[in-house]
Amino acid sequence: MKRGELYRVAHPGNDPKKFRVFVIVSRQALIDSRFSTVICAPVYTAHDGLASQVAVGADEGLKHDSSIHCDGLVSLPKSILTNYIGMLPSHKLAQLDRALHVALDLRE
Repeated sequence: MKRGELYRVAHPGNDPKKFRVFVIVSRQALIDSRFSTVICAPVYTAHDGLASQVAVGADEGLKHDSSIHCDGLVSLPKSILTNYIGMLPSHKLAQLDRALHVALDLRE
């Protein structure tokens, strides 16, 4: 399991969809630890053009053009992240970092 991987999750919390794709955004040290959860960002087909969103699509293993919504971070058990879809390329990981900075209002 690595930062930037996308997973399809069945019945995620209160989400009305049967399935939702999530991308892991936790730091690698946490992912590799014995901690049972990781922080993930949901992927939606809607893209509003916000600086806290990252456009993704078929190149990342998705069926539709979509976007990662960094304003909707959730903590998910590692045990439910079993349906691997794909991995963000390095340029998308850089965009994800920028979007997380915006969503969390972090200063450099």
